[in-house]
Amino acid sequence: MAPNSLFAILLRSPWWISFVVAGAIALVAAALLPAQYALFGAIGGLPILAVGFVAAWRQLRAPSAAQVSETLDAALAMPWRDFAHALTAAWQAGGATVERLDGPSADFRLTQGGRVTLVCARRWKAATHGVEPLRQLLAAVQAQGAASGAYLAVQGELSDTARLFARDHGLLVLQGPALAQLLRAARS
Repeated sequence: MAPNSLFAILLRSPWWISFVVAGAIALVAAALLPAQYALFGAIGGLPILAVGFVAAWRQLRAPSAAQVSETLDAALAMPWRDFAHALTAAWQAGGATVERLDGPSADFRLTQGGRVTLVCARRWKAATHGVEPLRQLLAAVQAQGAASGAYLAVQGELSDTARLFARDHGLLVLQGPALAQLLRAARS
């Protein structure tokens, strides 16, 4: 799905916005269409209503700000061995096969449904994240023929250059709520 499509924007927005848009479509259809066609016009809002239900489900399952903070603080307190074990447990709970790697550019190889993802997680405690680890990860993804790459950062921020590099090369950056949700999956 294109990141700026209507459905993608509605999925990122609060759930109730989709319901308002679907209701507006129904009202416009009732006001502008002849009575015998108004129902068919209102049905055009059903896909947006469905997106509202998906967004509500996702937002209901998302951790609260306090839970995110608690989970990320716990991850920062872990040594690498425990953090790697928590990640492995979370990915395995999601159905992925996890292989630990010893290279400098990637720490894990995830295989799920025939799709291989390389993950760089060893700099999870770094205060700043530059573009160089992302370049190394991309080189490893290309060298190993993986479908994608992911970079994990518990604290600190990616530099603007690193963020643009990740976006331009299709590398997933897991931080904040997304990373907390992954780590919480290991506990449940």
